[in-house]
Amino acid sequence: MTTNYEVREHDVLIIGAGGAGLRAAIEALAQGASVGVVCKSLLGKAHTVMAEGGIAAAMANVDPADNWKVHFRDTMSGGKFLNNWRMAQLHALEAPDRVRELEQWGALFDRTENGAILQRAFGGHTFKRLCHVGDRTGLELIRTLQDRGVQQGVDCYMECTVTRLLVENGRFAGAFAYWRENGRFIVFKAKAVVIATGGIGKAWSVTSNSWEYTGDGMALAYEAGAELMDMEFVQFHPTGMVWPPGVQGILVTEAVRGEGGILRNKLGERFMEKYDPKRMELSTRDVVARSIYTEVREGRGTEHGGAYLDISHKPAEYVKKKLPSMYHQFKELADVDITKEPMEVGPTCHYMMGGIRVEAETGQSSMPGIFAAGECAAGLHGANRLGGNSLSDLLVFGRRAGMAAAALAKQTAYSSLDNAQMQNAERELLAPFSNKGESPYAIHRDLQTVMQSLVGIYRNAEDLERALNELQMFKARAAAATVEGSRMYNPGWHLVGELKSMLIIAEAVTKSAMARTESRGAHSRIDYPDLDKAWGQKHNIIVQENGEVVRRELPIPPMPDDLKEVLAAQQ
Repeated sequence: MTTNYEVREHDVLIIGAGGAGLRAAIEALAQGASVGVVCKSLLGKAHTVMAEGGIAAAMANVDPADNWKVHFRDTMSGGKFLNNWRMAQLHALEAPDRVRELEQWGALFDRTENGAILQRAFGGHTFKRLCHVGDRTGLELIRTLQDRGVQQGVDCYMECTVTRLLVENGRFAGAFAYWRENGRFIVFKAKAVVIATGGIGKAWSVTSNSWEYTGDGMALAYEAGAELMDMEFVQFHPTGMVWPPGVQGILVTEAVRGEGGILRNKLGERFMEKYDPKRMELSTRDVVARSIYTEVREGRGTEHGGAYLDISHKPAEYVKKKLPSMYHQFKELADVDITKEPMEVGPTCHYMMGGIRVEAETGQSSMPGIFAAGECAAGLHGANRLGGNSLSDLLVFGRRAGMAAAALAKQTAYSSLDNAQMQNAERELLAPFSNKGESPYAIHRDLQTVMQSLVGIYRNAEDLERALNELQMFKARAAAATVEGSRMYNPGWHLVGELKSMLIIAEAVTKSAMARTESRGAHSRIDYPDLDKAWGQKHNIIVQENGEVVRRELPIPPMPDDLKEVLAAQQ
């Protein structure tokens, strides 16, 4: 092995320091493994902090009739039954214990009068099920996990980007990375890896996601030979800020609707009465997002192309207590007092239901030694995620992935690393400095425009075909992208690598969306508006073959009778 790389060894390497990565790290440490957590941003800067509304868990603190079976049923029904049913079952069964564990580790929750954790209503959930801390739940979750991880002695490599997983004899062996500050290379030798890098929102121009969300983990797994699944299901959160332009896409938590917020069009009509008269504003996200989009398209949108979300009918003190972040967000960013006037909101690219295909119990991908948890792993949410399920997802499956990765590491020896793979990774990283192409920023802007306009909330064959053609051209442009300056603090250089990830994942999304000739959950085809029973029986799988993005299909395994009975039971 060459000597010019910094080398670190860990039993388990974790890529991503959000809720899923930290929960996996805590569990792997508890199993006695040596753990390294790599994140391309700073610790505490994860997307988990943006999950404001709460953690979905059937604790029955507010609605005594709630139990895991109802939560399972809600999750399956929200996901249009495309979910991995075993993941949905484990999630519903284990979420309450994971919340109690957080509480033991010092998380502070809002309380009922008798001191139990308070729970609120949320779209698609039958009962009040979201354990919350005002509208800053994700922040409290990250604070708690981070404190726990640091106290247990996790090694954290911040502002470090992994660009390639190293594979030896058909299994994971290590990772090639670089320090963002100085561009120096670092190699991680490890026996197992947990990918917990979140989603892909930065491939769209209007998104609640910040700069980190470029699909890196999914692309790393795909390039190492793992399978991706159900990539067409990208969730557009119904309510992001639409004005002023500088804050477009910033999330307006569903808790606003959970606490009684009402959606109206510019004529003052409460339009959800038309689209889902039973659940109204608390319908599932796919339905609410499409309803707002339709109102705007048919000319009933607000001045800046959205809808009004109004909570001002509630007492001002109640709003400030229940939704402190939203009150400050609108006051500071849009000069709107939400206790007196409505917010202007519209759909924003928010969450990825698809991702790395994993086993329910262990979170292991189709490639030995590569595990995934949280948003970058597919299966739990099916065709559409219910609000609040993402935080319980990352706790339940972060823990399981950490445990399974540590168990695998105990039985595995370190592999020797192949020099050629590392030299290829280095060559690829340095190419932009000698390329003669264009700036990566121009390519990224064009990619966002194409994904926003052609692979957005509503899709059709003609748009998707155009998008695929554009993506092929972007790939050629990205391969020739050029950067100036040195490797020190060079954001343009970082973007070249992220562009590669975004282009792989954007193509996976578009090819899967093209194939799925039906509308289901977050995937809406104008040319195929109905559910197709045949498509309800199978998943889209994406694999790499000879450097190409190739789509296959995989049948959904039959559900056991006891779970069928749970689904059939009426509330």
